Amino acid sequence: QVQLVESGGGLVQAGGSLRLSCTASGILFSISDTNWYRQTPGKPRELVAGITSSGNTYYPDSVKGRFTISRDDAQNTMYLQMNSLKSEDTAAYYCNVKRDKILRYDYWGQGTQVTVSS
Repeated sequence: QVQLVESGGGLVQAGGSLRLSCTASGILFSISDTNWYRQTPGKPRELVAGITSSGNTYYPDSVKGRFTISRDDAQNTMYLQMNSLKSEDTAAYYCNVKRDKILRYDYWGQGTQVTVSS
């Protein structure tokens, strides 16, 4: 059974930092691509960071230079370091583990709320 357990969300003042974690079980984490998404009510889920199984990273312009995604394959864990947080970063954040090749799968964490007060 696949499980993705997130932690690290909370309330922070604008300009502050938070680190999200997502630990996976029941999955071949090291061969998976991993992503962080966020969503606010009434809006589609937005990709905020991705790191492939080979270590290539992706960030949209909205978070580039402020967010850093990383992963520890030995611990089956992915991280999102968020610095210089803004009120517009307030959202529910979801981790995603997927594979688009042989043995395709796409799994999501339960979400963790990040609230940035201005």
